[in-house]
Amino acid sequence: MKRNAGAMKRLTQIEMSIIELGDEDLLDLADIYRDKSETVIAQYAFAEMARRKISL
Repeated sequence: MKRNAGAMKRLTQIEMSIIELGDEDLLDLADIYRDKSETVIAQYAFAEMARRKISL
């Protein structure tokens, strides 16, 4: 159970780090993961871009 809580905490921290990026840095991250859309980082980055109404 502790292991799952730790993993969830890290995942939340990753998500918050992506949300806190400026637009240019977010676009850079999305560009890096453009061809790896199945990854969690890509999914968070593209979701945040959609929320901000920005695109590559």
